Amino acid sequence: MEPLREVRDGYLITLNIGTPPQAVQLYMDTGSDLTWVPCGNLTFDCIDCYDFKNNNLKSSSTFSPLHSSSSFRASCASSFCVEIHSSDNAFDPCAIAGCSVGMLIKSTCLRPCPTFAYTYGEGGLVSGILTRDILKAQTRDVPRFSFGCVASTYHEPIGIAGFGRGLLSLPSQLGFVQKGFSHCFLPFKFVNNPNISSPLILGDSLLSGDISNSLQFTPMLNTPMYPNSYYIGLESITIGTNVTATQVPLTLKQFDSQGNGGMLIDSGTTYTHLPDPLYSQILTSLQSTITYPRAMETESRTGFDLCYKVPCPNNNLTSLDNDAVMMFPSITFHFLNNAALILPQSNSFYAMSAPSDGLVVKCLLFRNMEDGDYGPAGVFGSFQQQNVKVVYDLEKERIGFQAMDCVTEAVSHGLYQGS
Repeated sequence: MEPLREVRDGYLITLNIGTPPQAVQLYMDTGSDLTWVPCGNLTFDCIDCYDFKNNNLKSSSTFSPLHSSSSFRASCASSFCVEIHSSDNAFDPCAIAGCSVGMLIKSTCLRPCPTFAYTYGEGGLVSGILTRDILKAQTRDVPRFSFGCVASTYHEPIGIAGFGRGLLSLPSQLGFVQKGFSHCFLPFKFVNNPNISSPLILGDSLLSGDISNSLQFTPMLNTPMYPNSYYIGLESITIGTNVTATQVPLTLKQFDSQGNGGMLIDSGTTYTHLPDPLYSQILTSLQSTITYPRAMETESRTGFDLCYKVPCPNNNLTSLDNDAVMMFPSITFHFLNNAALILPQSNSFYAMSAPSDGLVVKCLLFRNMEDGDYGPAGVFGSFQQQNVKVVYDLEKERIGFQAMDCVTEAVSHGLYQGS
């Protein structure tokens, strides 16, 4: 079991790499494979990361290979090097490294893996060298862990631990890619709280006991375009007590001939993204049932499409956190295989600021999916996964959901340090 610390944009896992160990904090990202750490003996350059200089994670998240006696560069002939360069030809990386044909044929080239570039769906880019070193995790140790040693990035201020299904991913190198993992993300109100962490469970204890009986499972969908990503199929969405669910386009539950479509489940994307016209239909359905006054100025300022001024007695937000207090209609996602997930209320509408004069503004934290014709048709983000146990059962290729209080789950795993 590994603790995840919540920060503004996601959840951090701490890895100890090198000899002696250097602790680095990385975003947990189920939408990618590569694990990379900011490297540099003096500086780490992040281009267009405007708040990076004020980020208190900087000093504790930089790795120095020169200060590790066990660190070395990966070989151009390694399977990890071939994977990071996305090559169908195993000779390509060594050819780029300058090896002769004779050395390629005899597999005698010992040159290091060439510098790589790795891109992310929202425009992020990292460039670095593939490095091997000792990884010490709470679950187990990996003596020759393969990761990216990155000196400069674009829009990526903090390192990333890739939890995808590929060779480079952290679960794969830990030996859990055939088993799986689960997490229970704490709500936003615990951001930067040092006394409590979200539980991340890897491997054999994943489905122990009666856990699997209480989960709603939906099958993983496989696409040749993104074989290492986690896709699921969305069938419909129900708003409130409506008898008729809002049907979704076929693209959210199947792929086209090029592999586009499906719903990506991604802890590295904060908010759930839905394509039009489905997104507009959801907004219309919510507007027809919600009677609170709109907060148009907040919508303009934040970019969220649906914000309301909600009564908040005594300016006490805690009184509104209880799911028994139904301020907004429930939102239910219906996935393939009759798996239904009723989102906790705090996973749909969220307070944008502190209450004032007995009112608080809450906004729907969904986004419109742009450019949905290429890649995934929709994304199920980490905000909508809060207070939900999410199980990646890789052996049976399915993903399970169970709404629960993740604070209670954290306490049961000894991850709460309060009195």
